[in-house]
Amino acid sequence: MGSQSLGDSGVAPWRDQRLSPTERAEALLPQMSLEEKIAQLVGVWVGAEASGEGVAPHQSDMISELPPWSTVIQHGLGQLTRPFGTAPVDPVLGARSLAASQAQIVAASRFGIPAQVHEECLTGFAAWRATVYPTPLSWGASFDPDLVEAMADRIGRSMRAAGVHQGLAPVLDVTRDYRWGRTEETIGEDPYLVGTTGAAYVRGLERAGVVATLKHFAGYSASRGGRNLAPAPMGRRELADVILPPFEMALRLGGARSVMNSYAEIDGLPVAADRGLLTGLLRDEWGFTGTVVADYFAVRFLQTLHGVAGDAAEAARLALRAGIDVELPTVDAFGEPLVQAARRGGVDEALIDCALRRVLIQKIELGLLDEGWQELPDDVASLRFDDEASQDIAVRLARESVVLLRNTGLLPLPTGSRVALLGPVADDPMAMLGCYTFPNHVGIHHVDVGFGVDIPTLRDELARRVPLLTHEPGCAITGEDTSGIPAAVAAAAAADVCVLAVGDRAGMFGRGTSGEGCDAVDLRLPGVQADLVRAVLATGTPVVLVLMTGRPYALGPEFDGVAAVVQAFFLGQRGGQALAEVLTGAVNPSGRLPVSVPRDAGGLPSTYLAPPLGHRNKVSSIDPTPAYPFGHGLSYTTFEWSDAAVVEPATDTRDEPASWPVDGEVRVRVTVTNTGARAGTDVVQLYLHDPVAQTTRPVVRLIGYTRLPLAPGEAAHVTFAVPADVASFTGLAGRRIVEPGDVELRIARSSGDVAAALPLRLVGAERQVGYERELLTSVRVEPLVAVPQSA
Repeated sequence: MGSQSLGDSGVAPWRDQRLSPTERAEALLPQMSLEEKIAQLVGVWVGAEASGEGVAPHQSDMISELPPWSTVIQHGLGQLTRPFGTAPVDPVLGARSLAASQAQIVAASRFGIPAQVHEECLTGFAAWRATVYPTPLSWGASFDPDLVEAMADRIGRSMRAAGVHQGLAPVLDVTRDYRWGRTEETIGEDPYLVGTTGAAYVRGLERAGVVATLKHFAGYSASRGGRNLAPAPMGRRELADVILPPFEMALRLGGARSVMNSYAEIDGLPVAADRGLLTGLLRDEWGFTGTVVADYFAVRFLQTLHGVAGDAAEAARLALRAGIDVELPTVDAFGEPLVQAARRGGVDEALIDCALRRVLIQKIELGLLDEGWQELPDDVASLRFDDEASQDIAVRLARESVVLLRNTGLLPLPTGSRVALLGPVADDPMAMLGCYTFPNHVGIHHVDVGFGVDIPTLRDELARRVPLLTHEPGCAITGEDTSGIPAAVAAAAAADVCVLAVGDRAGMFGRGTSGEGCDAVDLRLPGVQADLVRAVLATGTPVVLVLMTGRPYALGPEFDGVAAVVQAFFLGQRGGQALAEVLTGAVNPSGRLPVSVPRDAGGLPSTYLAPPLGHRNKVSSIDPTPAYPFGHGLSYTTFEWSDAAVVEPATDTRDEPASWPVDGEVRVRVTVTNTGARAGTDVVQLYLHDPVAQTTRPVVRLIGYTRLPLAPGEAAHVTFAVPADVASFTGLAGRRIVEPGDVELRIARSSGDVAAALPLRLVGAERQVGYERELLTSVRVEPLVAVPQSA
């Protein structure tokens, strides 16, 4: 390991736990050679697949033959890329193999620094035999950050037990165009919902001791035409008011310690080379002190895809200068090209030191430089990635995220009825899985070993609950073959009720209808599934349409004849159970739409966050009004909302709105009563309407919400405490302001269903706010005495 200067404690100062992480890093940094420094700024993906069937864009182009392992690690190593997430590996054997690799890295390095290990974890630890949770759109549909936090804690604990230190999640991109294949990875189309849910995920992962990595910073989801990696032609207000707030919330409210750059270019500048964004905003303005890691191959993409660098060395210089600390997934531009450029003076070594300092501090915070650090966990022999507690959270989250869009009274399914279960996803376990689940992301190339976890289909679970069940797929998810439709029609005609399950197959880079690189031309159901729907509806048998998708699909007039519509967004390994429970009434649905469901498949997709001219108007023949708006969802019980009012500050007259200081808080309240015959959960939502502002504003935007479980006859007061800061926006001068003037707080069941509009007046001088502003509307629920039910 070489000689090391010892401090007063008898250990090298960078191992002295009495010193701060910064002091320890500063003691080590000047001891390191240029090669040792740069070695800490790269990852190595020794198990990457280079056959062309990879799991990252242009992977087969970017991975060349690596030198021998001993050469790769001779100066140390910054990160190990996805030792569990590259091929199926038994948890115990994988942990032992990882520990052996770490021992070799430590032994080869003069300073004995282990590698930081990262894995994907968007829908659970992306490893074989690990619990597969619902995809992020389902998190958003649950409107339940607390349960998402519990899920992330379980994910983090399994990762840390295996020797993994960093998770590449959550995705905080706000959906802007549903045609984008990665819509399934987003939490929704509203920054407040994305930010509060994403921050909860971060808290759970970080509490478990795993570094959460916010991605993709920033603008990735705003690509032109919904195309993956396409330019993002947005203005600075959309960036500031829609795209950036979830990242702010996840940093301040979640405590994330890493950020991953976006592949996007914004107004011609690739984010990987954008010093104003990665350093000026993220570090200087927001005060972020963690690491910025490159999205896979993003550094070299500055040369090969964006054309802003002439070679690998120039790409490395631009990325380092912008603020990227670590090149992932494997050594490339930050390898020999950076070493040679630094030796020639083409790259200032101070840039390397700046990145290295942050990397070392994070490794020290993780305990990797502590005396007594060990490669192998003590209890590795009992290591499991999928257990009963994890599956319980998975099924609870799946239940909460099922959204009942329409119900004419057909659901729950009538007891004893003859049910025809039709559709191409009804008996397909892959229909439960998003593209970043291990079976879809990696396992698809290793079909001989199986999924690693049990994934019952909707047919499996419904058959357990419905004795008189028949099944016909009708058609495939993709393709033009309609030969199976007559059999499905016959089954529907012979049944009392038809459950018709249509949807997506998630995949990567064209191997699916949803997922990374699987963008859609329009929002029609894939293949001939719409033909199947029309044919089944023509039988006259009542139809429950079940959508198992990664994005919302248009539900135009041709779908108006269905008796019920249920929306599910890749519910994870227990999703079949959750869906069957909702359909049969064992579970009362409580999910709400995190994205609007459009009515027109061909019109330009637009989210609900639009100013007046972005909605239906008289100057365009296109009506963008959705079939079902953001926040919509039904229940099997009924709720009455009453007595909505501003409770503080009070107003002196009924004719004038209550005054709301631009630096103060307002409290509004509503009473919710379960007037139905069964227990259920309502989701109370609060929206801001700003009718006159110095820039155009969305007609409404979400600023608060809460899930409210109530027994039959039970009632509760729901009080929102709203700081004026949440009414802020980017004004004419490009600064975030709270502007005085009249506004409304709308207590609503969805963005399109307002129960009460409460007028208020923001008073005082225009006030500038920044990163330290109040971000959250707090909610208090006060249960009331249960209302007696009539006999």
